[in-house]
Amino acid sequence: MNIGGTLTLVLPIEDSSQIGHARRTAQQLAEKNGFDATDAGRVALVVTELASNVLKHATRGELHLRILPRPSGFGIEILAVDRAAGFDLQACLTDGFSTGGTQGIGLGAVSRQADVFDVYADHRGAVLLTRLYPRSDKAPDRRFGVTQHSLHHDPACGDVWHLAFDGACISALVIDGLGHGEEAERAARAGEKVFALAPFASPTLLLEDMHQAMTGTRGGAGAFAQFNGDALKFVGIGNIGASLIGPDKSRGLASHPGIVGGQYRRAQPFDYAQVNGHLLIMYSDGLQSRWNLQDYPGLVHRHPAVIATVLHRDFCRGRDDVTVLVVALETAHG
Repeated sequence: MNIGGTLTLVLPIEDSSQIGHARRTAQQLAEKNGFDATDAGRVALVVTELASNVLKHATRGELHLRILPRPSGFGIEILAVDRAAGFDLQACLTDGFSTGGTQGIGLGAVSRQADVFDVYADHRGAVLLTRLYPRSDKAPDRRFGVTQHSLHHDPACGDVWHLAFDGACISALVIDGLGHGEEAERAARAGEKVFALAPFASPTLLLEDMHQAMTGTRGGAGAFAQFNGDALKFVGIGNIGASLIGPDKSRGLASHPGIVGGQYRRAQPFDYAQVNGHLLIMYSDGLQSRWNLQDYPGLVHRHPAVIATVLHRDFCRGRDDVTVLVVALETAHG
């Protein structure tokens, strides 16, 4: 199964009039992607509650929406993001509790409507994740998360990400086309198109094919990782950041200098053994590299979508396209 990269849809939540717009936007998105009236109603309810919670608790924040391709059909991902002071999570999960002092359904009801519910909250703020699938969709949740944003909300994004699943095997790609805008996106998409044709091919040959496809474009930085259920191969050119986060240590994954589609020396992949159960984090240089998950107690155990969103919220440079891709390396993906 291939999942092509798309931008995160961001809905600001700063006053009560935006709650209705968010609800309508999410419900229409669900209906356009195969949700029936009942399931689309669940999406509308969850968005309304999350947006209301942002206003009550934080006074301002955002909802991040994403379509999730599935083996048959699509799901909807909704994340509520804020920078408010910490709040009592267990109390908020109780029906009828409202941080705004008014009667509310509570996040407990949201968690029961959602197929996936997770949250991380500390003094920096909160990120709440919900994923909803049609009731007929019984496939397990794929434990990956991605957040992607273009500079100045440009409809063209020079960053591209792509994921491929084949049984227990996973292949993950991030490309950052030089600069930003339409020409950067054209360069990145040229590399992604070749990658999608054979995401589990020999890394050296696959990189060479991507290089040929991107020749004549601006070119860009690119990196991909191939996980076979136990070990991981990683190859990168340019400044795509990547880390493997294990239970007892973290390690950066090294890329070679150069430009895919421009010039680079022959790049050999790096091999990492026994990484089942690790987190793979890949990101473009729109994200600062000085983050450390150890500064966020317990975050490493949260859903990858929560991790990606927290990192984007706190370390986005704000002057370039930005992509953060987090994948749980586990054989249960099959």
